[in-house]
Amino acid sequence: MVSHLLFQANIGQMDTPKELWKMITGNMALIQVQATVVGFLASIAAVVFGWIPDGHFSMDHAVLLCASSVATAFIASLVLGMIMIGVIIGSRKMGINPDNVATPIAASLGDLITLALLSGISWGLYKELESKAYVNPLVCAFFISLLPIWIVVAKRSSATREVLYSGWEPVIIAMAISSVGGLILDRTVSDPNFAGMAVFTPVINGVGGNLVAVQASRISTYLHMSGEPGDSPGTAPRKCPSPCSTFFSSDVNSRSARVLFLLVVPGHLVFLYTISSMQGGHTTLTLIFIVFYMTAALLQVLILLYIADWMVHWMWGRHLDPDNFSIPYLTALGDLIGTGLLALSFHVLWLIGDRDSDVGD
Repeated sequence: MVSHLLFQANIGQMDTPKELWKMITGNMALIQVQATVVGFLASIAAVVFGWIPDGHFSMDHAVLLCASSVATAFIASLVLGMIMIGVIIGSRKMGINPDNVATPIAASLGDLITLALLSGISWGLYKELESKAYVNPLVCAFFISLLPIWIVVAKRSSATREVLYSGWEPVIIAMAISSVGGLILDRTVSDPNFAGMAVFTPVINGVGGNLVAVQASRISTYLHMSGEPGDSPGTAPRKCPSPCSTFFSSDVNSRSARVLFLLVVPGHLVFLYTISSMQGGHTTLTLIFIVFYMTAALLQVLILLYIADWMVHWMWGRHLDPDNFSIPYLTALGDLIGTGLLALSFHVLWLIGDRDSDVGD
């Protein structure tokens, strides 16, 4: 939704009050449809992933998970959508490029708002499970019953109508990719020797996802300025772009990639210092740990920026709008690559003897 609004804002389709209201209602309805469906599918996936290894299934807990997931997705999308609309409109009025502001705010606040709501909603619904068992099915039925209303509203706008039909593939596949990263995290932190990894995972994934989302949004906006997807022969898909052209050319997107890459180390140092000051992570920040952590973070962003350069141009050449397709894939890949590299770093550190006595305490 954010990338779609950014594109509309950059091409001037949100300049009049009528256009602005039409875009707001259409996009808000669209994200409610996607949030409800994806929340429901995510709860099913979580139930299956929990059922297979444990061999135990509880219908009450499955319904609780479904109700919590759907309600959280709906409310989080509503709150985040309203914030993003305000940020984009405010950026436009202040003369700031919303590509540089809205995307990282959306990626950062998305995790924070979702986790906060999920913990609160699931705790409240769990308390009602024993005395009022009908509450959880009622919550599920309520939010799912609203789907036809949001679909009708989203269809009224031609821009959101297209996404309503074609935008499901990247969202669902991205959810599946992120789930693999979640499985890696779960298997790693279940070992007491690597419990300290849990607090660093949101940091490395959040920073990587933010940076690649900004780059993908900038490249997509740059391409949209030259025409419609697939129209310009100068933006034909590149099967294997050269790393030199991605990071060391004079192109505006290459300069942007270099700037974003250089932000990795100072950004992570701030987060590491904050975690250390709060005595979180159960892992002492030794020099060798910082070196391995920074290596994983730099490699993650390097891979993501390279993939973004290829993916956005490839989608453009295939007549696909990168605004609707690329960012879900890239942020999901960021979660998978970041979690995998961080898990590998912790395992290597353990093997070479960099072990803290407070790990897992």
